[in-house]
Amino acid sequence: MPGLSPGSKKNGGPYLDRTAEIKKVLLITLFLNAAVSAAKVIYGYLAGSVAITSDGYHSLFDGVSNVVGLIAIRMASHPPDECHPYGHRKYETVFTIFVGVLMLFTCYGILRDVYKSFAEGTAPQIGMNSFALMLATMAVNIFVAVYERRKGDLLRSEFLIADSRHTMTDIYVTLGVMVSLVFISLGYPMADPIAGMVVGLFVAKAGIGIIRESAETLIDRAQTDKQFIKKIVETVAGVSECHDIRTRGTREQVFVDLHLLVDPKLSVEEAHSIAHRVEEKIKRSAPEVIDVVVHIEPA
Repeated sequence: MPGLSPGSKKNGGPYLDRTAEIKKVLLITLFLNAAVSAAKVIYGYLAGSVAITSDGYHSLFDGVSNVVGLIAIRMASHPPDECHPYGHRKYETVFTIFVGVLMLFTCYGILRDVYKSFAEGTAPQIGMNSFALMLATMAVNIFVAVYERRKGDLLRSEFLIADSRHTMTDIYVTLGVMVSLVFISLGYPMADPIAGMVVGLFVAKAGIGIIRESAETLIDRAQTDKQFIKKIVETVAGVSECHDIRTRGTREQVFVDLHLLVDPKLSVEEAHSIAHRVEEKIKRSAPEVIDVVVHIEPA
């Protein structure tokens, strides 16, 4: 793949094996997410706090998505074959949708616990340990979100970027839970299930957003600005005009097809040479483009 496969460079950086790099990121974040989730869930149950426990389950699906990501990346890394001439990269998108669906199931579980807490009216046991735990886990989440986002942009990984967005919701949710802990300590125990309900809604919102964006990729949403491609192509000598530009694929693997107007007096060999130069210039200007189909028309 241009810019990201062994033997190529990305922005002058070191040689990268995309699949191995993404796996490394997912394994590191899996360990951190599992630790954060376990700490929140165990403490939440011991303290009787729906908000902290719900936040822990929210974090749990960060870890689940890492495991799903490892499976997806393995499948997506397979090269094109006779039955899949465009490769297997969209497996990553399919599994990203799976993460979004899991988040919706998580929302259901959280809201069920919220209802139970409202019905029973139990007050959680909150102390300084609660605040210390939430601050520590939030610091870990901030590191994970920033790390995944940077690696996702570098490796052009749709999954890593979606997963970093999921982790960002953890940070906002944890802040909300900490606010609820303040109200609980001031004598307002109902702040706990209310915070849990807010957590559930955040989880649902993030899940729906991930599903919607991934579905757009699956139905071949345009991946590159047409005017950007047009400006590149029309600087190539011999091109009179460029139109009917279409792009599809994933963020890191874009396919382009377009029509060129050239001098009708050119030979087939000369027109082919222009088409080849157009293809090479697009790939140099947009490393995410891996294939360009050019249709030649007489001007």
